[in-house]
Amino acid sequence: MTTPAAVESDLGWALGTVMRTYLRTTAGALVEVPGGPRGYQVLTACLRDEPPTQLALARRLGLDRTVMTHLLDNLERAGLVERRADPADRRARRIVATPAGGTLLAELNGRLARVEDTVLAALDPAERQTLRVLLSRAAVAGCPSADVCTVAREMQEAGQLDGC
Repeated sequence: MTTPAAVESDLGWALGTVMRTYLRTTAGALVEVPGGPRGYQVLTACLRDEPPTQLALARRLGLDRTVMTHLLDNLERAGLVERRADPADRRARRIVATPAGGTLLAELNGRLARVEDTVLAALDPAERQTLRVLLSRAAVAGCPSADVCTVAREMQEAGQLDGC
């Protein structure tokens, strides 16, 4: 028989439960962005730094190039991103968020903040911040590929991941 203490000490169970709740809740919050969470990640990456190339963006997000192509096609049809020729390499395309993409991203960020409030309701603000810091640190340290986590590592090194 499993005891409550055994369940509470099982990291896999806790992470899995929180993740399933988060994914289920975010699905509704991201319903209008093509590609759902992946589309959100693309918009975020395009607005955070210099517009990434399509290949660099696929690597950063850990997506197959063909999946990235279809995702960008859908985001472009929705008027949220544009592909622009890279002035340094005409074979490459830079992915740029449109003003509509920026507006939608701001709205989505507000929705996701409310999702976090719901998912982490059992924690006080200080505990939520501690959880974010510790999970960010563990995620960056455990990245399987430098390409997938380049942005997180750079943010960590720049002190932009609070407490890391």
